[in-house]
Amino acid sequence: MRNPRVLPIVTALCIACASACFADDTAPPQQPATPQQTALDDIKQLNTSMFGIYDKGLALHEKNFNHPLIMALFSGKGGRFILYRPGQPALEAPSVPPVYEIMKSIGHCAMGTYALVSPYMDDAKTDQGWVTDMKDYRGHVQTAKDNVDNLDIKPEEKALVADVLGKVLAFMDTCLKNGTFTSTEVQAYTRGVEPDCEKLIAIGSAAQVGHWFEVLTEWKKLLGDEWGQTYALSNSIYVARQNNILFSVLVQFMGPGAINNRLILLETTDFQATPEGMKGAFMRIFTDRVLGKYFFNNDRLMDYELLGFGGRAAIETEMAKTGKKAILPPLVPFNSTEWPWKTDPSQGAGPKSFDDLHEAGLL
Repeated sequence: MRNPRVLPIVTALCIACASACFADDTAPPQQPATPQQTALDDIKQLNTSMFGIYDKGLALHEKNFNHPLIMALFSGKGGRFILYRPGQPALEAPSVPPVYEIMKSIGHCAMGTYALVSPYMDDAKTDQGWVTDMKDYRGHVQTAKDNVDNLDIKPEEKALVADVLGKVLAFMDTCLKNGTFTSTEVQAYTRGVEPDCEKLIAIGSAAQVGHWFEVLTEWKKLLGDEWGQTYALSNSIYVARQNNILFSVLVQFMGPGAINNRLILLETTDFQATPEGMKGAFMRIFTDRVLGKYFFNNDRLMDYELLGFGGRAAIETEMAKTGKKAILPPLVPFNSTEWPWKTDPSQGAGPKSFDDLHEAGLL
């Protein structure tokens, strides 16, 4: 009699052997590496191994970093400020008052309603994909409007919030009633709510800036003489880089000479970054500056892409072959304290602010 426990094991072994045999029959024979490929791999391994050495060194440098560090992180609550001091626990500042989030949320609601309808403007009557989303979002808007009186903000701010939500609801109701909308109607809605959006921006940003001014005033007193040795970081993605609020606030306390020196704007791929990620990026900058001093006798050269210098010359050479001049920005000193975003008004034309838009009759 066959042992029922043995049969599955034997079957599995047979399948495994068959698979192995099949693989051996079909797999192409592995070619031995050529001396050239081996040499290339050996050279590339130097770079690969370097990263492990570099990361270990970064951890040690971070442990020995003995300067105060302020981290100004972007967040949906108007920012997150953390003060790191050698030998002491991190000190996190209180959040911006809720009025900031209220104003920001209402502005986003108005713009989000446009985002809801914008993909359907070519033929909203035929493509009804917007209807369910609008009905769902309308419920949230109505609930928010019904609770405006319970918000802990000024009466005039409550009136502004209620007015904006009322305009959003009116637009939604018209769209749902008609079962369609046109680009002209959408533009009438956006232009109608735009003046209120400017008011929302003014209230929210004033609350944000005022709060962080209070925090930094206290931290500057707390650090005393150490303030002149304090580093600060802020983060930004592309759309929040121009006129970055948190960075601009820090400049008011650290001075223009700190820009790109002790005050650094880090470019990130997400709106929000972690303190650990920010600190790691900063320590790479800090240690590279020491490396730059040892190699090139300049502690700021490593803030620049090293290959960029050779790349610049190569671009000029390639463009010269075409009989054209290379399009490149001017070289600047390694220790430039220029603002880290567009600041030269001669490099463009047109409005620069809400006031300019109004004066030009565009709003």
